[in-house]
Amino acid sequence: MNENPQVAKIRALLAKAEDPAASPEEAEAYFTKAAALMAKYGIEQAMLAEARPETDKLEHREFKIKGKYVPDRAALLFSIGNALGARNVYWSRTDYETGKRYRLVKIYAHASTLDRIEMLFTSLQLQALNGLGKVRPQYGESVTAYRKSWLAGFASSVYRRLTEAENAAVQEADRHGTGAELVLVKREAAVDRYFKAAHPKVKTAPRRRLTGTGWQDGRAAGDRADLGGKGIGTRRKALVA
Repeated sequence: MNENPQVAKIRALLAKAEDPAASPEEAEAYFTKAAALMAKYGIEQAMLAEARPETDKLEHREFKIKGKYVPDRAALLFSIGNALGARNVYWSRTDYETGKRYRLVKIYAHASTLDRIEMLFTSLQLQALNGLGKVRPQYGESVTAYRKSWLAGFASSVYRRLTEAENAAVQEADRHGTGAELVLVKREAAVDRYFKAAHPKVKTAPRRRLTGTGWQDGRAAGDRADLGGKGIGTRRKALVA
């Protein structure tokens, strides 16, 4: 099956943004084009599903976040999901082959939203890691602390920009009398019911405490990022991010 032309354009823009050689100005230009396409595509899928619910069913998708900066990359995933109206839950697990901790994350949303979240998360992880390689902490500061706060700033900016892009697309659609805002409110309520049915006793995760000075630098990098448009191991109680 051929890929939707809008999705193909979004992927192409994200691929350009993932290039380490891309300048901040280029990434900003890609975002201006791609964020609008991403948000418009999401509304089109929502309106189609309003008439034909079978085209965009409620689902959940698992993400295993392993390797470096696990909590920080998970926070980025939560920022993307929350901005797009998804619900998130995670467990801390141990990979017995490596002995290292990782996070198993489940995202609950409609299928088209999950596709957008996965596309954005794949790209933004690369953009964030590229950005980390170009920044330096203040003299004497812990590199790890700086980078963790940098990633928190990056995720915060991504959440804000995605939310703004979604809101702008809804307003544009409603100027044409589509009723998009009401449809999206209904979809988010359906996602919430679906999530609560699966996790009726889930707890809210405690707020993270970060000490590094990289938050503002990370936020600035997130402002420049191209957005394209809410297992095995020891068992612990699931947490909502």
